[in-house]
Amino acid sequence: MNKKAKAVLLSLIFMATMFFQSAIRVEAVNILPFTSALDYSRSENWLYDGAYPENGVDVFMVAPSVDTKSEVNSTMTDGYKRAFRNAMNQQQAIYAKTARIYAPYYRQAALNVYSFTDLAAREKAMQNAYIDVSAAFKYYLEHKNNGRPLILAGFSQGADMCYRILQEYYGGDGDRAVSLRENLIAVYAIGWDMTEEMIAECPQIVPAQNETDTGVVISFDCEDGTVTDSVITPAGTKALSINPLNWKTDSSKASKSLNKGSVTQDSKTGAITSVETGKYGAYIDPERGTLIVTGIDTNEYPAGLAIFPTGSLHLYDNFLFFVNLQDNVQKRTDSFLMRKRK
Repeated sequence: MNKKAKAVLLSLIFMATMFFQSAIRVEAVNILPFTSALDYSRSENWLYDGAYPENGVDVFMVAPSVDTKSEVNSTMTDGYKRAFRNAMNQQQAIYAKTARIYAPYYRQAALNVYSFTDLAAREKAMQNAYIDVSAAFKYYLEHKNNGRPLILAGFSQGADMCYRILQEYYGGDGDRAVSLRENLIAVYAIGWDMTEEMIAECPQIVPAQNETDTGVVISFDCEDGTVTDSVITPAGTKALSINPLNWKTDSSKASKSLNKGSVTQDSKTGAITSVETGKYGAYIDPERGTLIVTGIDTNEYPAGLAIFPTGSLHLYDNFLFFVNLQDNVQKRTDSFLMRKRK
């Protein structure tokens, strides 16, 4: 990989890393709970508001962490919105061929929050972020969805927010929850662990088992096989993952020949600048449950941020298997629509 391609990859998700490097020593502060959400009847609070209207199903997307400057939660500055937009321009390309896209701006937990040793304080910041996400999802359901089949999608912090949506909106026997479950194509919650404990607490979180099952969660986070502890998968945690190359949940090794395309993208527009087929294989670690990428040089794919250990490939989760994911979004959608017609 040349230097330019590496620079593009490093900017895919997190912008202006240098700001965060100095912030990781900040201790937790007194975090005040948000008392109200952003107003999602206002168009300026939506990044994508039905983009690609020619598509017949929807995706509600939640952005990954992009705020490298705030101490706790973001404010809606022009700089924050620009970083948010750049990251999402890349994320949305996985779904654009299949779904019309809805993606709200929200006051996310800044990257600094992940360095807090006070986990209760970290959770308060995440709850603040979710106040906006929940309000946006509620407004979307009431004013934008119009009964179309739905995909939920998020990477990293965005994946965490998707799990919270499932917990709040999709559980129980109420008419709304039942209808939502019946209309759910899948949840792409990549880069944030799904665990047995989460499923026990929230049984509407259903792990994907194959390539075309629906109403399920697709989850994985990439490592090189040397990591024993990370923010995403702490030591002692067993993640429930699916391999995006062979769509299996066991530890069978998937050959790089199954990889339809790893990509680089323009860091602002999201335009794909290169596609390399058959570059990396993968298997699920039997102990940690993370996705181990084979044949990869971590010197070319550095962890990138101090919160991630050497060998973490979190920044590249979507892009190492981009074409496989893109194809799978369409396959699951086709599978869902076929079952609906029966």
